[in-house]
Amino acid sequence: MGFAALSPSYGMLCVLCVLGGFACELHAAEWTVHPGESIAHAIARAAPGDTVRIERGRYEENLVIAKPLTLRGLDRPTLSGGLRGDVIRVIAPDVTIENLIVIDSGADLSAQNAGIFIQKGADRATVRRCDLVYNLFGLYIEGVKDAQAIGNLIVGKRDLRSVHRGNGIQVYNTRGARIENNHIGFVRDAIYVDISHHAVFRGNRLHHSRYGTHYMNSHDNLWENNQTYRNRGGLALMEVRNQTVRGNYAWGNTDHGIMLRTIQDSVIEDNVVENNARGFFIYDAEYNVLRSNRVIGNQVGVHLWAGSVRNLVERNDFIGNREQIRYVAARDETWGRDDGNYWSNYVGWDRDGNGIGDVPYEANDLVDRLSWRFPMMKLLLASPAVQTLRLVARQFPLLRAPSIVDPKPRMRPWRADAHPLPQAKSGEQS
Repeated sequence: MGFAALSPSYGMLCVLCVLGGFACELHAAEWTVHPGESIAHAIARAAPGDTVRIERGRYEENLVIAKPLTLRGLDRPTLSGGLRGDVIRVIAPDVTIENLIVIDSGADLSAQNAGIFIQKGADRATVRRCDLVYNLFGLYIEGVKDAQAIGNLIVGKRDLRSVHRGNGIQVYNTRGARIENNHIGFVRDAIYVDISHHAVFRGNRLHHSRYGTHYMNSHDNLWENNQTYRNRGGLALMEVRNQTVRGNYAWGNTDHGIMLRTIQDSVIEDNVVENNARGFFIYDAEYNVLRSNRVIGNQVGVHLWAGSVRNLVERNDFIGNREQIRYVAARDETWGRDDGNYWSNYVGWDRDGNGIGDVPYEANDLVDRLSWRFPMMKLLLASPAVQTLRLVARQFPLLRAPSIVDPKPRMRPWRADAHPLPQAKSGEQS
């Protein structure tokens, strides 16, 4: 059967398929940049949807990507911004940047110079497996939907004072961002987030910064399996709601491990806060669930104040904190109403052997205050005299201060396994 015998509709369909396939081939072209050549020139020649491949070498350019394309490094080429402006600015949607070393942005905080700046309109931008080193801001993401930053190494301008540095990743006015498996250090704040919703922050390592996370005015987000260590503060979540904060590990921070400030309707579970000045700092927090967290070896396990009430706090382990709870309030607050918490300094008893103490645990009672003032007293905590002192103090309100009260204290930790501190790797020392 000849082509002329085909129906017009069938013939038109064949033509469209052929043209469509030809168009797809056109939009899948690759351009290779060799050392000594211009990346900007290759980007100008590329059509939307093309891939620009950059061979290993050093290139000094400030790029603007104004069309959808992929910028891919071959064997880790280095792109330097020459200490001026942004090294790469993305202004078009559907841009992917991968496998590059991006260095030497400008240092103008007012201009927010960045290694890679993704500006409004550049939806669905992806930056992955890049090293962003000695830039003011590593990656700046503003006003876009569904941006992704995955598997990047970001180190700031270490010779500048913290206040003069930019942030590792800045996420502002976005929806649907995914920030995963990045390693960020020696910046002002490792991840700074404001007015950004429905995002995922997972598997990031954040260290040697002011805050591992400085985060506010952002809702319906997931924080999962991040490590924040050797910062001033670990995770700082402020003025937010509907957060899931799960499986994070905050250790060795000089102020707090996890800050929950003005937070509502959120779940904070299965986190470990260890060897910080304050494990949790909780301020103006209501209607949250704090469950199955491990609070270990901090100077203060939980610093709680400013009307932080109506939270469900259960199944947590408080182990070896010098001060388990620092509670600032005018009346008692009950934790562990259904399932109690474990307190390593509880000296009650369990006559029926059900694993729950027969007398409530009270943080900050007279015995706690005496043991903080006279540390040697801890040697006597299990003695009949000290237990009698606790019982007497409960009978005389003048001898007690408002406290966190756990009516069902556990006799053993909910989790018996240890959680060793990870060792800092080379390059992470301050």
